[in-house]
Amino acid sequence: MKHMPLSRLCGLALRQLLRDLRASEVRVLFFALLVAVAASTAIGYFGARLNGAMQLRASEFLGADLVLQGSAPAREQQLAAGQALGLRHAQVVEFTSVVGGDSGIQLSSVKAADSAYPLRGQLRSAAAPYGAERPGGGPAPGEAWVEPRLLAALGLSIGDSIDVGMKTLRMSRVLTYEPDRANNFYSLTPRVMINLADLQATGVIQPGSRVTYRDLWRGDSEALAQYRQAIEKGLAANQRLRDTRDGNQQIGGALGKAERYLNMASLVAVLLAGVAVALSASRYAARRLDASALLRCLGLSRRQALGLYCLQLAMLGVVAALAGALLGWLAQLGLFRVLHGLLPSVVPVGGVLPALAGIATGLVALAGFALPPIAALGQVPPLRVLRRDLLPIPPSSWLVYGAALFALGLIMWRLSLDLLLTFALLAGGLVAALLLGGLLLLGLRSLRRLLAGAPLTWRLGLGQLLRHPMAAAGQALAFGLILLAMALVALLRAELLDTWQAQLPKDAPNYFALNILPDDREPFAQHLQQVNAVAAPLYPVTPGRLVQINQQPVQQIVSKDSAGERAVQRDLSLTWAAELPEGNALTAGSWWQALPGEHEIPGVSVEAELAKSLKLQTGDLLTFDIGGQQRQARVSSLRSVHWDSFQPNFYMIFQPGTLQGLPTTYLTSFYLAPGHDLDVVTLSRAFPAVTILQVDALLDQLRSILAQVTLAVEYVLLFVLAAGLAVLFAGLQATLDERIRQGALLRALGAPRPLLVRARRIEFGLLGAASGLLAALGCELITLVLYRYAFNLQWGPHPWLLLLPLTGALLVGGAGVIGTRRALNASPLAVLRDT
Repeated sequence: MKHMPLSRLCGLALRQLLRDLRASEVRVLFFALLVAVAASTAIGYFGARLNGAMQLRASEFLGADLVLQGSAPAREQQLAAGQALGLRHAQVVEFTSVVGGDSGIQLSSVKAADSAYPLRGQLRSAAAPYGAERPGGGPAPGEAWVEPRLLAALGLSIGDSIDVGMKTLRMSRVLTYEPDRANNFYSLTPRVMINLADLQATGVIQPGSRVTYRDLWRGDSEALAQYRQAIEKGLAANQRLRDTRDGNQQIGGALGKAERYLNMASLVAVLLAGVAVALSASRYAARRLDASALLRCLGLSRRQALGLYCLQLAMLGVVAALAGALLGWLAQLGLFRVLHGLLPSVVPVGGVLPALAGIATGLVALAGFALPPIAALGQVPPLRVLRRDLLPIPPSSWLVYGAALFALGLIMWRLSLDLLLTFALLAGGLVAALLLGGLLLLGLRSLRRLLAGAPLTWRLGLGQLLRHPMAAAGQALAFGLILLAMALVALLRAELLDTWQAQLPKDAPNYFALNILPDDREPFAQHLQQVNAVAAPLYPVTPGRLVQINQQPVQQIVSKDSAGERAVQRDLSLTWAAELPEGNALTAGSWWQALPGEHEIPGVSVEAELAKSLKLQTGDLLTFDIGGQQRQARVSSLRSVHWDSFQPNFYMIFQPGTLQGLPTTYLTSFYLAPGHDLDVVTLSRAFPAVTILQVDALLDQLRSILAQVTLAVEYVLLFVLAAGLAVLFAGLQATLDERIRQGALLRALGAPRPLLVRARRIEFGLLGAASGLLAALGCELITLVLYRYAFNLQWGPHPWLLLLPLTGALLVGGAGVIGTRRALNASPLAVLRDT
């Protein structure tokens, strides 16, 4: 048969594939591809929909086309430049403040806006919580729009009044949507929106208060470009211009990191699925050597025989990829449901590109991991019909591993992974796998000594493991690492914050007080004494920005995406102290003993980790912009800081007398015993300009976010677990013929079927128990290292991890018995006759 039309070849391939669907290796191959495509598609949709949400909000994210933002009001010249170009203007002031009602207080994010706000997008509000929304408008003077959670926290209703500082405002509507609401600290607290005309009457903003001023501009692109050019060079150190690109980067940064880590989990799932594909494809090829030889005898050429099996593989791959894409689309709906509280409220559907990319990922994995063994089917000699010992020339090792590595590289490129991070994690995983795999092999070999005196059932079960120690160790290791990852995530979610909080001193501060005015300093301290609060010292604070290091701009020194870069892009809380604060220890240099001389450059003590990021050493000259004034200081010491002590801590502490004459507020933390909530209410009403933060409320918010994120990680790890099961089933298929012959021989010699079933349960139960034990020991070791060296917490054993060996035994044992069921159902007479 010199030539077979492609249509006939496709028809033959389809008929053979439909006949082969009963084969276990084909089903495992289908399942592995399904998992790979589903994992890739789900994470692809997650990223695409998030990016789509950012693009959807790009035009209204800032509420304007361009925003001038700073910690002080814009200068008259900056405002006049925009007005001269005919740009529309709106003004917004944001700050945190304690809002009071008749029944209590609540830390809130207050936004004061004029009637022109917003310039892009629209506010939306409702007459009652969760009522019908109405677009447009804004709070009139004397009114406030509030979020529903503020009403719930204070037990109030629309129409009641609240106190913002010294101003009483009537809550007229429920605020449901702001176009420029950012995902920052302000989003952790309920929003209160007031009219800009009421801002001065609140008395909250005083010199030194932490406030964000935003001047919003809208106009044509040419006028906006001229305005940017006119004011950009004259921006103060505490000012910056923002457009929609900056906004997207700000919000997308954290979500982008989450997406990269989820992509890593997806890559692991695809890799495990690829291993299952390779094992299944090898068995598929081995079982079709005779059929390929017969087709060659019937006239098919080598190319046609190879094309036939490649077409079968492609058809199977396309069906599995389409089903996996559908499953991945459904899975990403669940992922968004898990993370709904952390994501934008409006998320686009994502289109078909993520599904197509997921399908492509599955097909690339199929080609890279399955084609090398399938290629051998084109090399089967026709003479094998008469001589079963004739085998095709095996594919080159370079072809096998090169194809797999090429497929891996394409998949990593598609996932846009950080290559350095990916290779570091893969290398670390490989080293861990080698070490733990070596321990498992030693453990398996040590079991040989126990076989002689063991019952027959145990000898049969353990004997199978000892005949294939490498495969057994690999399977136990794969499941052990998967169970370890899931247990570690669950443990950190459940215990980390609780353990840290439980190990804090009983009188650790549970409140922070910010923006204490100089005139209120002594009365505030006296009030704390009257309510028996245990308070830290009151530290003077003034906002300032580091602009130069040794006369060189800091932007030329700091590394991108480092802690130093983040520190120099915002105002730091600067303070001065005569004594080294509690919880601080010098790591370099010395503490000052006296005030600086008249012409002497004063000293500054820098937190050690920030100094490392900024490449600072003692003796370096720093220049700060503080309220428009340039102040210099020389690094006299570096300090380690105990950040989780809940004491006021600072990156920069100046020598006393350095920052005299600058606007100053005070900061402290204090402990108030439970049951003194009314004292806090009284305190906030007596000092309306003071912002009081409740630590427990912030920890509850952090705990909620941590629970959602770790749940999402566990959700994605289910794909990894499914891929691990595919590897197990594929590994079982590789030894299935041997198991069938062994079972037939034992049954022919009189072994009852229940005995063989018990032996299988022992074999796979031990394999799963070893996986669970490995996961439990690894989890305890990792938490020991994390608690002691990363989190500085006291470590304790976790008895519930002893459930992991049982979980592994049930999971792997059940899957193993199901996967080898055919070995016990085969007829001994038929098997021995074929042999």
